[in-house]
Amino acid sequence: MRAVGRLGGWVVAIVCLLTAHPPIRLSAQDSMAVRDTVARIGPLGAMWRSMVLPGWGQAVTERHTMGAIFVAWEGVTIMMTFKTQGEADYLREVRSPLLEAKEREFEDWLVLWVFNHLFSGAEALVSAHLRDFPPDLRLRAVPGGIAVSLPLPRF
Repeated sequence: MRAVGRLGGWVVAIVCLLTAHPPIRLSAQDSMAVRDTVARIGPLGAMWRSMVLPGWGQAVTERHTMGAIFVAWEGVTIMMTFKTQGEADYLREVRSPLLEAKEREFEDWLVLWVFNHLFSGAEALVSAHLRDFPPDLRLRAVPGGIAVSLPLPRF
């Protein structure tokens, strides 16, 4: 019985020692540190991400609505490019006189598909550069020009 009492005392002492010192957290385990590293992608990194996959750079810079617009337009242009290619193939088989117009339509959709990547990259580059822009900056039109106001912090 006495051995159990000593063992219990040791268990209590070890538990007290372990709980007296706060746990050590690694910076990689901190959710805010992970969030900061993800959100702090550079402008060129955001641009290249959006040029590879439109909307990716916007998602990284926390512009989710704009990213969704680029993703949706990407889907439309992909679908229409393949659709018009299929129609052009059919018109080629039946030797239709409308083939030339359909091939031009295919090229138009292909150009819009490519420009979606370019515009998405440009928008991600600009939004990443302007991420630290003060949100309180106000621009307004006044007679004869533009007025700019920026509230300054009080010390």
